[in-house]
Amino acid sequence: MCGRYASSRRPEDLAADFEAVPAPGQDPLGADFNVAPTKDVYVVRQARERDAEGAPTGASHRELRVVRWGLVPSWAKDVSVGNRMLNARVESLTSKPAFSKAARARRCLVPADGWYEWSPREHAPGKQPWYITPQDGGGLAFAGLWEVWGRGEDRLYSCTVVTAPAVGALATIHDRMPLVLPRERWADWLDLDRDDVEALAAPTPPELVEQLEIRPVGPAVGNVAHGGEQLTAWVDPVSAPADQPALF
Repeated sequence: MCGRYASSRRPEDLAADFEAVPAPGQDPLGADFNVAPTKDVYVVRQARERDAEGAPTGASHRELRVVRWGLVPSWAKDVSVGNRMLNARVESLTSKPAFSKAARARRCLVPADGWYEWSPREHAPGKQPWYITPQDGGGLAFAGLWEVWGRGEDRLYSCTVVTAPAVGALATIHDRMPLVLPRERWADWLDLDRDDVEALAAPTPPELVEQLEIRPVGPAVGNVAHGGEQLTAWVDPVSAPADQPALF
């Protein structure tokens, strides 16, 4: 799953990297090294363009938009349903009613520096948190879905992160991971004319996973009240007893 991640890049840098236009009238988000469900986050979507009368022109462009993390389908009675929709399993994208229409028509990219995961400690109580991030300090793009709920001033844009079975070394800490898309797959994922979801949602390439660092971090990230870049700093994991092998 993906329940916490880090996102520190400025909107102007994200717009340049993703070749997107910032949506008008939005306040910029600050760096957040402990992004949690229901927070506002950036997504990149393909936005249809309309003329002065509101009719579609047939053109579109990439848009950088602030949305709430936790998908709220248009048919939901209230926004609280989004608290349970932070992830969308790739195996049920086209069959689960909450995701099926968005998977075919409202896909997005969720920019991130990296994400957090927890694994059981074999020889100590509690769980060990890990931060997974590119070794070269670059950014990531999670596959996501977006929705809009309500009308007028009550209109809410929201998103969910698509998750898939873990690939390579990531499977040693958790059985699932965000579906991370390499740059060469961004355009296809956002393409409004494609609805072959199974093909678009192919697993993250092993070579991309090999370029990720799995970094042990401290327990502070488990509390949403904690923030700051120090959450991503290396912290030696709890050691195993001398006569026992370490987990990693």
